[in-house]
Amino acid sequence: MGDELRTGTMDSQTTRAGRREWTGLAVLALPTLLLSLDMSVLHLAVPYLAADLHPSGSELLWIIDIYGFLIAGFLVTMGTLGDRIGRRKLLMIGGAAFGLASIGAAFATSPEMLIAARAGLGVAGATLMPSTLALISNMFSDPRQRGTAIAVWMSCFMGGMVIGPVVGGVLLELAHWGTVFLMAVPVMVLLLVTAPKLLPEYRDEQAGRLDLLSVALWLGAVLPIVFALKELANDGPEPRNLAALAAGVAVGVLFVRRQRVLEHPMLDLTLFHDRKFSAALSIVLVGALTMGGVFLLVNQYLQLVEGLSAVQAGFALLPQAGAVVAGSLLAPKLARRFRPEFVLGFGMLVAACGILLFTRVGVDNGLPLVVLGMAVAAFGMGPQGVLCTEMVISSVPPRKAGVASAMSETTAEFGIAMGIAVFGSIGTAVYRSGTDFPAGTPAEAGESLAGAVALGQESLLAGAREAFTSGVHLVAAISAVIVVAFAVVGMTALRRRPQPDRELVNS
Repeated sequence: MGDELRTGTMDSQTTRAGRREWTGLAVLALPTLLLSLDMSVLHLAVPYLAADLHPSGSELLWIIDIYGFLIAGFLVTMGTLGDRIGRRKLLMIGGAAFGLASIGAAFATSPEMLIAARAGLGVAGATLMPSTLALISNMFSDPRQRGTAIAVWMSCFMGGMVIGPVVGGVLLELAHWGTVFLMAVPVMVLLLVTAPKLLPEYRDEQAGRLDLLSVALWLGAVLPIVFALKELANDGPEPRNLAALAAGVAVGVLFVRRQRVLEHPMLDLTLFHDRKFSAALSIVLVGALTMGGVFLLVNQYLQLVEGLSAVQAGFALLPQAGAVVAGSLLAPKLARRFRPEFVLGFGMLVAACGILLFTRVGVDNGLPLVVLGMAVAAFGMGPQGVLCTEMVISSVPPRKAGVASAMSETTAEFGIAMGIAVFGSIGTAVYRSGTDFPAGTPAEAGESLAGAVALGQESLLAGAREAFTSGVHLVAAISAVIVVAFAVVGMTALRRRPQPDRELVNS
């Protein structure tokens, strides 16, 4: 099995996976869990590494942001590269690079070293995500088993995002800040030892050479857009942010034009002609957008209104981790009894109910509603992540699974960035319009609740927290409406005649 090479010229045979494949899934799930942990633990470590390395404000922003920027920028490139050179090979190269970069980050002695290490982690992380998902599509050709395998994969990724603050908080209490990076090393060693024995190799023999100009154009489009979306959430429509957004869109147009004329494009645009593929990606985008924006404000509410520490906020959201795992694992079972699009739509309606609970959150009694609302929303969004990912993977030929996986992940990254930018801006606008501080109050108090809290003037905080909570109410209401609308659209757009070799339902 481990030495077997499958090429894109072979049709996927519906054979049931055995013990080796399920053991291989555990190997693939570990780096997935680690990646999501790595995304969420750094914010806790910032005060510790800042005290040790003394970065400037600009350097600190690069330490935080460069990882996510490069993952978003390189996902499609690495997904396409894996289809060409072999998905297992790329996974092992990426795993080795991630382990080495983690050691570099853990023992960095200057801000520049840590930025370089974080950049290496971002590029290496971009190899792991599409490779693991594409290999799952190769190892589990039976639709039912594939659905369960994707559910396990998705549960690890989403669960890691939530438990990251808890794990990071414990490590930072016990040891040096570098230990949050060293978690990766034993996991990657295990991956390198077991992958040749448990994971198949697969590549597309028809893919042709990777077009380097397409890679450059893709990076020139994605990186400025992600940067602009992030900065719009912080600074609003400043000329620099709008210029970066316009530049990214312009380069994106050039990228699309080049893909249309290449014999072997980096991104096959004909994939978007499939209604299931396009509709599933749209729902992924909306789910990431709404949950990204809501999660941003909820985290701020827990820490700035309820006064919880980051670790305490992480513990408060642990029910969310259990709920998303339960929703993800339940989705394939429900999809075997009911049509997947109905399971997907019903789950999104449940998520909308959870989001609506945030409109009832108050300044003094919000913690129980926040915990319950996030758990209900996460449970409802669990099927969306699993079923849409399966739809994206199953709607393309096996030889295109790598780039399809990368598109799914890239869409989610864009959705989160858009959610933070759009809903963060809405929340900020409501806060600013709802505060009326006395003359002489420092400007930072009127800009954000964090600024008001930093001043430490209790006379200002009651009104500031009330204004911020009003922003949470409006964002929650808008998000719930969007989720309901796309639940209906998704159930309509994804209705089609069943195809047994493509569906989670195996009649």
